Amino acid sequence: MMSNPQVSTRPISIRPGRSSQAHSRRRDASFVLRRLLLYALLIGLSLLFAVPFMWMISSSLKSDQQIYRLPPVLIPNPMRWQNYIEALQVLRWDRMLYNTLVRYAVPNIIGTLVSSALVAYGFARIRWRGREIFFFLCIATMMIPFQVTMVPLYINFAALHWVNTYLPLVVPAFFGNAYFIFMLRQFFLTIPNELSDAAKIDGCSELGILWRIILPLAKPALAVVTLFQFMGVWSDYLGPLIYLQKESEMPIALGLELLRAATQTPTGAAANAYPYLMAMSTCVVAPVLLVFFFAQRSFIEGIAITGLKQ
Repeated sequence: MMSNPQVSTRPISIRPGRSSQAHSRRRDASFVLRRLLLYALLIGLSLLFAVPFMWMISSSLKSDQQIYRLPPVLIPNPMRWQNYIEALQVLRWDRMLYNTLVRYAVPNIIGTLVSSALVAYGFARIRWRGREIFFFLCIATMMIPFQVTMVPLYINFAALHWVNTYLPLVVPAFFGNAYFIFMLRQFFLTIPNELSDAAKIDGCSELGILWRIILPLAKPALAVVTLFQFMGVWSDYLGPLIYLQKESEMPIALGLELLRAATQTPTGAAANAYPYLMAMSTCVVAPVLLVFFFAQRSFIEGIAITGLKQ
């Protein structure tokens, strides 16, 4: 009898051909090249935006001779750190800082958060006749620039005898901001309605739902509103320039212009004006950068998840 041939049970490995391996390598190389080009573009744009800031810091440490030297001096030698100390002694910066933070920024932030959150909640979570029409009208106000309403507002505030006070700069914040209302409304729409329904069953009012449920869940969006409003108030120049006239009432943004005028000699020549201006400009920009650096996670999270639901 003939014996049956033995059947091999060894697994058969299928190796990819050389063409597929070459295609895979080309694809990986193309992906790496695209990433390198993308990173190079991002680094170049970052440097482009960082150059003015670095030049401001460099100029704040120069002397008058180094400021106007050609070719320009990139790294001051020696570095004149006393520019910061001397610039701080020219004006009452402590008073201006108090005006900016306590009398301008804090009331503006509180008013914007309260008013914008209330209006956004009404547009997002409460059903009433004409809601979409009024929301469209609210958003349409963003197309009206401040330069159009500047003169009528000044006439009205002057009739109320509010000029040379912070009331024209603070009171409008308690009537909402169209951009922040839109942003908070979009965020409130992402919160499940079942949470509000459960609270209503337990007897919670609309204000109670807003305070106990909606606002705690909307902390990222509220953080974005706070950061935007702080940065806008901190660097606001046009508003205080229109309504404030006394030096003791001026914020830091107007202090830079006062510093430029105060560092002029009777003959009109500048006495360390440029280094002083750059030193104080660095001090003014630094808080905004620090606030964004430490709060960037909340800032990016709030921007990313706002508007997920229409």
